[in-house]
Amino acid sequence: MKPNAAIHSVCLGAFAVMLALALIFGGIPESWAQRDVAVLEPAEAQAQLDRATRESERAETRAARLAREADEATEAADKTAREAASVAAQIQASEADIAAARARYSLTQADRAALSRRLAERQQPLVRLTAALQTTARRPLALSALQPGSLKDLVYVRAVLDSAVPEIRNRTAALRGELAEGRRLEAQAAQDLENLRAGEEQLQARRAQLAEIETRQRLASREARSVADREGERALALAEDARDLDGLIGAIGEAADLRRELAALPGPVMRPANIGAAIEDVSGSASATASPGTPAATSSATTAAASNRPAGFQLPVQGRTVAGFGELRDSGLRSTGLELAPSPGAQVVAPASGRVAFAGPYRGFGRIVIIEHPGGWTSLITGLERASAEVGDEVITGAPLGVASSDNPLVTIELRQDGEPVNPLNYLG
Repeated sequence: MKPNAAIHSVCLGAFAVMLALALIFGGIPESWAQRDVAVLEPAEAQAQLDRATRESERAETRAARLAREADEATEAADKTAREAASVAAQIQASEADIAAARARYSLTQADRAALSRRLAERQQPLVRLTAALQTTARRPLALSALQPGSLKDLVYVRAVLDSAVPEIRNRTAALRGELAEGRRLEAQAAQDLENLRAGEEQLQARRAQLAEIETRQRLASREARSVADREGERALALAEDARDLDGLIGAIGEAADLRRELAALPGPVMRPANIGAAIEDVSGSASATASPGTPAATSSATTAAASNRPAGFQLPVQGRTVAGFGELRDSGLRSTGLELAPSPGAQVVAPASGRVAFAGPYRGFGRIVIIEHPGGWTSLITGLERASAEVGDEVITGAPLGVASSDNPLVTIELRQDGEPVNPLNYLG
């Protein structure tokens, strides 16, 4: 190829690169500009992506298990409760998927920003090179012989051009590769936003499904609402009298102890027709179960040991940990629970099976829910914007309790054994 023809070819290639650079730097594509998605720092985005991926997998596993249990349930109330818990787990999976999509978008944006910086560094030299090549290409080769200098200089110029043109081609080829990477990142960001949109639509559909199940539950339990209303009024009265959350939990614990004592009292026993035979039967059964080595005694001990922790305990909401158990707070006091920062309006569920002892607003903590679990365990969840559970409700692990705040949400979970706070992370199922 003649030198001028080669230079013309390189000029065209450089021009194409310049045009692509102008398109890259021209602005964000319309599909990106349509969404207001916060961009995180790469390290934070990667951490969020890893956390959201784990949470999504766990929530999907819980949802599948609860759905199987709902299919196997024979009692209508139990079936509905497990259906609601399964849908709540699906909602949490959708929330985690949305968080993962946002994190992927942030990582794509970070890669695109790094690529833009690299292209910007190469843009100015390429502009100067293109201008010089165009000037050289417009000058006929014959005129070069009339320029000052010897024919030897002209030979040197030709030699330089012969060696420079392939190098220029290589460099513009590298730039074209960078531009192809930029187009790939644009397509990836568009896909991330599409996944985000699809996740939000799925989340809305699952929330509507949960609302329908909760409506069926309320209609089914309407006959028992009078008793629950009285219990709710008593719980609100306790909240008015309590000085702080510790006092409220203590009062609820005393009420629970009294309720258990009353439940343990024997009911009226009819006089047996043959008193002697009844006495012999009671004596025989007592001797059979009194020995500590008998199977019945062993079974009781095993049951007591198994109830020494809340079965299937899980965190009530998915999110980043803001304050850990025992962490020193700004007030100078140690944290007695975990403080989590979920997504706005995130689904909050029961951390373990039990009975709702309190549900309602309380003195600067938003709406709170207190659940009594078997074995002297109590869990406290604060920071709810809306509570769907009511006092007296029997809930299973993962049952929907309400939603987190839609503005700077912070949800706290405290776990207590016989009134003493313990680290919830030590009891995760």
